[in-house]
Amino acid sequence: MLPRDTARLEHILEYCESIEAAAARFGNDRDSFCGDKAYHDLVCFYLLQIGELAGQLSEELRAESSERMEWAQLRGMRNIVAHHYGSIDLAIVWNTVLHDIPRLKAFCEEQSNKDI
Repeated sequence: MLPRDTARLEHILEYCESIEAAAARFGNDRDSFCGDKAYHDLVCFYLLQIGELAGQLSEELRAESSERMEWAQLRGMRNIVAHHYGSIDLAIVWNTVLHDIPRLKAFCEEQSNKDI
């Protein structure tokens, strides 16, 4: 893996962990998420950052891992947050937090362990 990919995956992992920390602090349920603007603003910021970093990963890494990770969807989520913030469907964002972030975190941890 390219060194720049390693660094970007480390940052993505940090954002995944930050999303987990937000869930622990604000509540790990959809009602808490949707009912607290500070909570969903924070998570959306982290998703924006993850999508930005995902778009900067090498084509090689994205191609090699395309069966496990949906890089285009992560980038798409970033674009929605960045350009359509007022019309974000919080249920979709919460679904991303519940299902996609844990998979992304596990992927980043596996990649990190390969470099050791």
